[in-house]
Amino acid sequence: MTRFLTFNKRFFLLTILLFTVEVLIALFVHDALIRPYVGDILVVMLLYCFARTFLNTPVLPTALCVLFFSFLIEGLQYIKIVNILGLQHSTLAATVIGTSFAWMDIWCYIIGVGLILLFEKRFLIRKLS
Repeated sequence: MTRFLTFNKRFFLLTILLFTVEVLIALFVHDALIRPYVGDILVVMLLYCFARTFLNTPVLPTALCVLFFSFLIEGLQYIKIVNILGLQHSTLAATVIGTSFAWMDIWCYIIGVGLILLFEKRFLIRKLS
């Protein structure tokens, strides 16, 4: 019987790598493509890898949970949750939660989860071969 809670070193390393890339993008990239779009694609991949670091769960349900969580955060941005919570002067809250809703972000999250599913399928096929 497999355990639900685990520690997966491969996903941990991917989490660290993706987090580092996200921080570098946030600090040094101020363009109209990588920061707004690639960053959003990578953030769902980061969340997925973080979840899989500690949870031994199937690929699809985990990816869908990450996608729905991302949609939830985007919805909270729509209602201006940072302002509602009185955190509008907190750079950390504004960065982590976000402050503006965008339909394109939703598409980026979907693309990110699609890439996760492609990578996982490719990896699983190689692993089983």
